[in-house]
Amino acid sequence: MNGILNPLEHVDRAFIYIIGFSLFLLLFITVLMIFFVFKYSRERHPEPSDIRGNWLLETIWTLIPTAIALSMFYFGWSSYIGLRNVPPGAIEIDIYAQQYSWIVVYPNDLELEDEIVVPKGSPVKLNITSEDVIHGLFIPTFRVKVDAVKGIKTYVWFYPDKEGEYHFHCTEFCGTGHPEMNGVLRVVSEEEYEQWLEEEG
Repeated sequence: MNGILNPLEHVDRAFIYIIGFSLFLLLFITVLMIFFVFKYSRERHPEPSDIRGNWLLETIWTLIPTAIALSMFYFGWSSYIGLRNVPPGAIEIDIYAQQYSWIVVYPNDLELEDEIVVPKGSPVKLNITSEDVIHGLFIPTFRVKVDAVKGIKTYVWFYPDKEGEYHFHCTEFCGTGHPEMNGVLRVVSEEEYEQWLEEEG
């Protein structure tokens, strides 16, 4: 990947870590709760114990949740930073959202509608804004989503590491034509991209 860290991997890792840890905690707490129901039932312990003032327990149940929350924050923050730090030399494409289509403009002024073509193995930066209402550009395959707001320019980047056709969608309800506001992202080889760009341009 030419030293480029694919943000897709960071997002997936954060998701798996948070979901995995949450499932583990759910299972652990459920088993522990069932165990305590039987071990400390009224029949076995008619007089409940008072654990107030136990500094060791209070320290443990303060430090462990804090460490878990901070570790989740670390993985989430790492994935967020990966999505915001665009590698040098990225291909820049302007995206204009409008009811109900995506206008794609390349540096050579080539203009497409509802179609993005990019080369495999090169980072791609999408500069996004809206011509009217709020829209949301979502490319599920590459785990990127960003809102398009009129008067505000924002961006998102991704690393297309495999050829193929992928779909992108509008995720903000923008009017009656919202369900049809979709597009196709085509990832092609570097040679095919250069040839396409020359012919279309």
